[in-house]
Amino acid sequence: MPQSTHPSVLLRPRLWIGTGLIAAVVAMLFALLYVGGNVNPKGNLRDLPVALVNTDAGADAGGRHVNMGEQIVAGIQKAAKGDKSIDWQVLSREEADKRLGRGKLFGALVIPQDFSATVTALGAPQPAAQPAPQPAPQGKAATPPTLTVLTNQSAGSIGSSMASQAAQKAAHAASAQLGQELLKQAAAQKAPLPTAAQLKFADPVTVTVADGHPVGSRSAMGLSAFYYALVLVVCGMLGANLVNSQVDTALGYLHTDYGPVRKREPVQHTSRVRTLAIGMALMLGTALVMGTLVEVATVKILDMDASHLGLLWLYSVATIAVVGIGSLALFAAFGTPGMLLATIVFVAMAVPSSGATVPLQALPGFFRALSEFEPLRQITEGMRAILYYGAQADAGLSRAWASMGVALVAALVFGFAVTRLYDRRGLHRVPRPGTEAGTPAETPEPPAAGAGATA
Repeated sequence: MPQSTHPSVLLRPRLWIGTGLIAAVVAMLFALLYVGGNVNPKGNLRDLPVALVNTDAGADAGGRHVNMGEQIVAGIQKAAKGDKSIDWQVLSREEADKRLGRGKLFGALVIPQDFSATVTALGAPQPAAQPAPQPAPQGKAATPPTLTVLTNQSAGSIGSSMASQAAQKAAHAASAQLGQELLKQAAAQKAPLPTAAQLKFADPVTVTVADGHPVGSRSAMGLSAFYYALVLVVCGMLGANLVNSQVDTALGYLHTDYGPVRKREPVQHTSRVRTLAIGMALMLGTALVMGTLVEVATVKILDMDASHLGLLWLYSVATIAVVGIGSLALFAAFGTPGMLLATIVFVAMAVPSSGATVPLQALPGFFRALSEFEPLRQITEGMRAILYYGAQADAGLSRAWASMGVALVAALVFGFAVTRLYDRRGLHRVPRPGTEAGTPAETPEPPAAGAGATA
């Protein structure tokens, strides 16, 4: 076995310092971004949209018409003046259902049409005591007042849970307030109340929870859109890495190892602009394959709930292509560091600002600002529109397509502008023979600093 006469590379301080600095930056960035965005959602909660729906028709009591639903709405709005965590929106039931079905609301508190009638029936004068037990009265008096809390898992499970908690808290507070009024009315009748009746009057309203916009049982409880979108982004990045290495191998810039066998193609001197164009063309073909297989794996094999399969396929292919082309532009501009930069842009900063798990309204301001341009948020909202909201344009799909178009144009302009600049300055990746006076053709100079390792 041949023995090396060179000192071990482990003895080189530059190797340790360079690797340590890069590892430290990556570890710090991922920790700050991932944990920083999710560590305190309740403390960061601002303006979570929840609907207040009052369908109460009112009732006559004591010679006047009362609408206790309006009292509840006014009470919640008054309490919310000092608490900016929930954005209570007074809507009709029809409008609330529309917004739930577009992901614009995380929940709703619904006051039914007969609410005032059932409450006043509880406070009506009680009949005199009878010597024998009487059957329970029929009609409205037999129906307890009810408030309904609607959830919306399709908008995000954590956001839906926060909205449900806030709505239930408001409903129980309203019940307690009504209970105090009922107890005062009962005391005014100067008739002793049984203990069971006192307990019933103290908290008279029944609060029920229902799904305002149901999702399928095979939708990961409203998270399948996020997981699908994340798969597309990862496929775009991995596809770009694959394309980058394959193009470099085909041009003879890199060798390929097949176990102990090493293969290297003859070097083909090509401009950086042309190398990038080749990579982007190959990325389009790769996106067709990967997008198709992602849909086959998730919908056909895993039986994920999905509709609009043609649109889903087109969206998947386009997303992978745009992310891949964007990554290739970063590789061409920055070389090997471009791979790290792509990971930070498409993963490290994108996941915590996507609003997929923790809603945007519960993120710190820095992450809310990131969400305005980070691709994963736009991709996830478009995917939700396709999977949960009937592919409605105003449910996030039109914004997703527009963002994708802007990102594609930006990647093309940036990538070709930088590579053209490198070419014009003669910063070739492998110098052409005889292009530099006094430089032997067989001794190519290394690329200039900043030229990068890829096209």
